[in-house]
Amino acid sequence: MTTVALAVTDGMLHFELALACEVFGGAGTGADASWYRLRICGPQAVRAGRFRLEPDDGFDRLARADTVIVPGWADIDREPPADLVDAVRAAHEAGARIASLCTGAFVLAAAGLLDGRRATTHWAHTRELAARHPLVKVDPDVLYVDEGRVLTSAGKAAAMDLCLHLVRLDHGAAVANTLARRLVVPPHRDGGQAQFVTTPVPEPGSHPLSEVLPWALQRLDRPITVEDMARRAGMSARNLGRHFRSVTGTTPLRWLLTQRIRRAQELLETTDRTVDAVATATGMGTATTLRRHFHRTVGVPPDAYRRTFRARAGSVGETVGAGGSGGSGPSR
Repeated sequence: MTTVALAVTDGMLHFELALACEVFGGAGTGADASWYRLRICGPQAVRAGRFRLEPDDGFDRLARADTVIVPGWADIDREPPADLVDAVRAAHEAGARIASLCTGAFVLAAAGLLDGRRATTHWAHTRELAARHPLVKVDPDVLYVDEGRVLTSAGKAAAMDLCLHLVRLDHGAAVANTLARRLVVPPHRDGGQAQFVTTPVPEPGSHPLSEVLPWALQRLDRPITVEDMARRAGMSARNLGRHFRSVTGTTPLRWLLTQRIRRAQELLETTDRTVDAVATATGMGTATTLRRHFHRTVGVPPDAYRRTFRARAGSVGETVGAGGSGGSGPSR
């Protein structure tokens, strides 16, 4: 069971704080005995917006967590509290994975964790982050950045994207997608997507891609070109690309590749199909093509990915079989 610690103090943004609690402190996807143990850590009772919160532990608990989440910081005009910065730095030195939501990146930057790394924050504050911390490689045009043990997200909805990304890393795509369905949010938005689009996203069912997106998802096992999607949408390829950027924040081919990879992840986690069969089922054609794109996108080969999540599934099964609820397994 992985321990997730929320580092809180006065002035935290309540939206990001609440969604992190929902993702990591909820019931997960149902009967998953390996779900997270959430601890809220702060020096005393804190105010987050109009809400008052009683922490479970002090900041010293952060150094014993597997993952530390730093929610958004409301008043970026002043430096974050020194005790919070010191505790986050100590947790990182102890081996914890550190993730910031929205302007929580200012806390990570103050702790020196972003020096020499790519990072992001809410688009309205990226210039300030870059000016105050010139060693940080601020990327203003992405939803979140994964630098291994240090992760940062843009604001509001992007914070949910990063939380689901962490669940996907820990439990696999199938579990993350199930959780997203329970939360009624998109199952996956690539971190490299733009933070915002130039025009408002239309209501579901009313935008020009409302038919072509589900059409493509139902045909991932077949070759699909941009021209195929353009014909389905009744527009030119150039017009399709423009609408894709407006609605999804990415290009048609990148969106399509992402859907194929996510589908491959689910099949590797939940079936015994060979890599060749998974390649066929996801429209990759050959195992060689799947391995190349999968490794580049996910970071590990398909076979290694399957072994990792099958091993975790086996551990969950052993835990449930031995004690029913999973008890209080080892944690940091």
